[in-house]
Amino acid sequence: MTASIRARRAAVTTAVTTLALGATLASAPAQAATTAATTSNAENAARTSGTAGLKGVDYDTWQRDVKAVIDEARPYVTDRTRDPRGRKQAVVLDIDNSSLETDFHWTTFPTPAIKSVLELTRYAHERGAAVFFVTARPGILESVTAYNLRAVGYPVSGVYVRHLPDLFQGVSTYKTAKRAEIEAKGYTIIANIGNNTTDLVGGHAERTFKLPDYDGKLS
Repeated sequence: MTASIRARRAAVTTAVTTLALGATLASAPAQAATTAATTSNAENAARTSGTAGLKGVDYDTWQRDVKAVIDEARPYVTDRTRDPRGRKQAVVLDIDNSSLETDFHWTTFPTPAIKSVLELTRYAHERGAAVFFVTARPGILESVTAYNLRAVGYPVSGVYVRHLPDLFQGVSTYKTAKRAEIEAKGYTIIANIGNNTTDLVGGHAERTFKLPDYDGKLS
């Protein structure tokens, strides 16, 4: 093979390689955009896989509305935990759509925490407050529920679920009784957080903070 032929072949090979590389680089942004879109679609699907999406509750709007309530609660918690004067303090929370994003991640386990609620709860705990969860979930889910809460970062001083005798009471009556039990252990409940009136009525808490449920669309 002559030197001139080898040179022409080398030139052709270089040209082909350059064209292939250019095509790859040109397609990279499109591939990245496709990947990003797929990821975004998956995230949106996860957020609306439960009853919230079916009922038309917008995830981002809900997050903003929850955060607005928590932003009101934080300065109160800061002030209230500044000087407990030797008394045991506690924060009580409902779980579904008050601590965990249950209706937005119906098929996900552990169910993700609501970020703003988690941050407030951990802040209160760091300042000496115990953290109790009072839920209408049945007793059979007690260990799974406690595991989920701890797995996503919640400090857990106790979890109250509805055992068989509790099923004969209304939810608000049951939750009020559990808060009274917490007080009987010597705690002052400085804040009670939930997204339903049944989480909050009945007393046994200094302050209540109502998260959105959009007229019962969120459990």
